[in-house]
Amino acid sequence: MKYLVGAVYLLLVLCMGVATWVEHLHGTSFVSREIYGSWWFVTLWLLLLVGGVFYLLRQKLYKRRGSFSFHISFVLILLGAGCTHFTGQQGMLHLRTSEENPDFVSSFSSPDDEHSFPLPFGVKLEHFEVLYFPGTDTPMDYVSRVLVENEGTEVRAQIAMNKIFSLRGYRFYQTSFDDDQKGAWLSVNYDPWGIPITYAGYLMLALSSLWLLLQPKGHFRQLLKRTRLHRASLLLALLCLAPKLNAKEINRQDAAVYQDKQVVYNGRIVPLNTVAKDFVRKLTGKSTYQKYSEEQVLIGCLLYPEEWQYEPLIKVGNAELEQLLGVGEYARMVDFYDEHNRYKLQEYWMHLRVGAQVTPLQKAIREVDERVALFLMLHNHTLFQPLPKDVAPLPEARVRAELFYNKVPFSTLLYRFCLVLGLIVLIGQGWHLAEQRRGWLLAFLLVAFVTQSVSLALRAYIAGRLPMGNGYETMQFMAWAILLIALCLHRKFPFVAGSFGFLMSGFALLVASIAGMNPEITPLVPVLSSPLLSLHVSLIMMAYALLAFLCINGVITLVYYAKGEQQQGERLTTLSELMLYPATLFLGIGIFIGAVWANVSWGRYWGWDPKEVWALITFMVYGIAFHRKSFACFKHPLVLHLFFIFAFLLVLMTYFGVNYLLGGMHSYANS
Repeated sequence: MKYLVGAVYLLLVLCMGVATWVEHLHGTSFVSREIYGSWWFVTLWLLLLVGGVFYLLRQKLYKRRGSFSFHISFVLILLGAGCTHFTGQQGMLHLRTSEENPDFVSSFSSPDDEHSFPLPFGVKLEHFEVLYFPGTDTPMDYVSRVLVENEGTEVRAQIAMNKIFSLRGYRFYQTSFDDDQKGAWLSVNYDPWGIPITYAGYLMLALSSLWLLLQPKGHFRQLLKRTRLHRASLLLALLCLAPKLNAKEINRQDAAVYQDKQVVYNGRIVPLNTVAKDFVRKLTGKSTYQKYSEEQVLIGCLLYPEEWQYEPLIKVGNAELEQLLGVGEYARMVDFYDEHNRYKLQEYWMHLRVGAQVTPLQKAIREVDERVALFLMLHNHTLFQPLPKDVAPLPEARVRAELFYNKVPFSTLLYRFCLVLGLIVLIGQGWHLAEQRRGWLLAFLLVAFVTQSVSLALRAYIAGRLPMGNGYETMQFMAWAILLIALCLHRKFPFVAGSFGFLMSGFALLVASIAGMNPEITPLVPVLSSPLLSLHVSLIMMAYALLAFLCINGVITLVYYAKGEQQQGERLTTLSELMLYPATLFLGIGIFIGAVWANVSWGRYWGWDPKEVWALITFMVYGIAFHRKSFACFKHPLVLHLFFIFAFLLVLMTYFGVNYLLGGMHSYANS
């Protein structure tokens, strides 16, 4: 039975991984029909459920109540998913304010299978409106006000993003709207059994996870006593523009006068310095251009485009495109137009556009085209707008905070600081540098942690929200989480904490700074405006940080064993076993909080999106390491740490690979 359950478990992991690539090649509809919704895939989950329950009973796991309740939570989650699959109904309801509204819901189980099911009450759209952030045209929320006629009574309700209306088991979600804003599209979900059972499983998972961590005779507490880390473990669980002056003649001091002028840009009220900083970075790929400040460049391009069009501002960065345009690494605006004033990239793009695979040249053309469009938007006065007179300006303190945040390159300075110190600690291990200089190590860790905390706090204050809305912000939070973990471990394991904390946080900040992630602060789209987002991202990022620690600690432990330092290797092995608990539990709880958020936002708690699938694969693979009685190979330190090293590739695939290779609904994180 053990081998049957293990084989089905691994087969499901393999099938899910392959399915994400099949979806990339053949589309979501195909993979939903042929894999996720197929009889054989459902049968595999059913075999895992039945076989798993039988094996749990055979092993008398019910005698260990914490572990038993933890495993039973997954049984409930799978039972709930089965109820949703077989008994739940989902569909779309289109309402118009000026028309008779239907009393049925159009349901789409696949593009080729459309049917309808009736509603037991009538729903009428009284009004639809889009709410905007003050002074901008960026949507803050979409709101449908409906009148429900239910058994002779009328009920008025408001349906918005992350605000569900529920009646008699039917749940209504705001999904889309008509172009004339007189009609709304609502998702309708009828799942009276699946959702309660699944939510009960999620709740049991959270409670049993805490039980496993806190029970006095549990394996985690025994490991904690062995390493004497109980104190540290508690910390793991807070426009008015310039006069018309030539920007090539205006000095920095004169240009700086206009840096705090407030304008509307990308859905936010910002100081002009933010616009100038983004403009220069997006055009040149650098934070500065020659001897000019950001304000000098912005004012010059705005007021004197005829002169600045001859400046090599626009980064090309592709040898083939540079050859086609006859330019170097940087091009001038005039280089993109021929003698007849025709735009050259349009012709190249039309010839290269055929085919589904995007070539490096096509990608470069698209990126350069966006930079040219940015210059034209500034020239056409559409890049930003003066602050409307009827909109209150930002408080002075918030403006000063944003100017300070723009001025100090926190990520650049900190990733250099962390990487240099991480290499020093790693190289100095031969002289036991970390053990001999614990005070200095702690001081440097505190400097890095406080600096990153200030950076995140400033960004949160400026944005008016927790900074967890895109790839850049989640990498920043991950760096913070890594430094926090390093501080918790520095006293008992100074070398591991130092090398892990500095190197991994440095690499996270390096990726955020130079890997094409956009550091621009933007408002959250309405669907992301949920407190569950912060909790979901926080837990996932903490889990990734801990799994990164397991990888680094695995490498260091193998080095100790290779050097014959058995005692130190055993200490670090115990530490890996200890950290596996919060890492995997944070990941599992984070995934299922994300599922609750998805159910609140879209009406389904699991949609087989590629990132959801790979996160589940990562959780399932790391979960194997807990079953050392069933898989005796994990009792050997060499096997255990090699597993942690190679399993971290799944984390990299989940966070980076899905964004850059597979796409999907979660690809906004790459923006």
